[in-house]
Amino acid sequence: MSTYVYGIAPSSHPSLPKDMGGVGDPPCPVRILEEGELVAIVSDAPEGLRPKRRDLLAHQNVLSEAGAGGAVLPMRFGSVAADDAAVTQVLAERTGHYRERLTALDGRVEYNIKASHDQEAILHLVMAESTEMRALAEDNRQAGGGSYEDRLRLGEMVAAAVQSREAMDAEELRRLLEPAAEAVSSGPESSGWLANLSFLVPRDSAGEFLEAVEEARKGNPHLELRVNGPLPPYSFVEPGPAEPAGSTTGTAMGEE
Repeated sequence: MSTYVYGIAPSSHPSLPKDMGGVGDPPCPVRILEEGELVAIVSDAPEGLRPKRRDLLAHQNVLSEAGAGGAVLPMRFGSVAADDAAVTQVLAERTGHYRERLTALDGRVEYNIKASHDQEAILHLVMAESTEMRALAEDNRQAGGGSYEDRLRLGEMVAAAVQSREAMDAEELRRLLEPAAEAVSSGPESSGWLANLSFLVPRDSAGEFLEAVEEARKGNPHLELRVNGPLPPYSFVEPGPAEPAGSTTGTAMGEE
């Protein structure tokens, strides 16, 4: 049977609570695989696993319980290896890498920040910055709406200005928040967001980072910021070994 991997920890990590359940219905028992200086926190991988709320919460709960006892490299939901032997083989082959990552991420959490434009606010902003667009908009207004060509031209100018601001605002957001974090990782681009950034933050400095987020929000009222965290530092675990088991949502052990 395939092996589902929740995380990797040093062999000195305290034991997990007895009878802990993981993903699956009924929950698959969580167990430990040992290999030299490392252990992998695993369970059997249920067939047909999908990112249902129950299983997402189960994955997160296992990592929360394990993380309470010390440093754990978190794997993303859906990280599956062929079997237990495949997991321990990778632990043996990449002991140095995982030990380095455990040290680097100990006591750190991740905050993910997604940014989008407030549509009304960004429209006012780009119009205020362009005398040409304001003049064309006024000409159209006085002409009872203007010709189709003039309306089209104004729309294209506004769209280009907003697109330009998206790139500028993404860079500005990163510049404002980067000093409050130890590392930054850019997430995959997706429609609806002009920035998708993950920040590695010492757990005891989380308050200062969130203050920086609030300052960025106040200084850029045309931006809408969504904050998710604190999270296990998923975005800062470098690519590792297992292969996803058929789920497009799953990633390998540590794979971005």
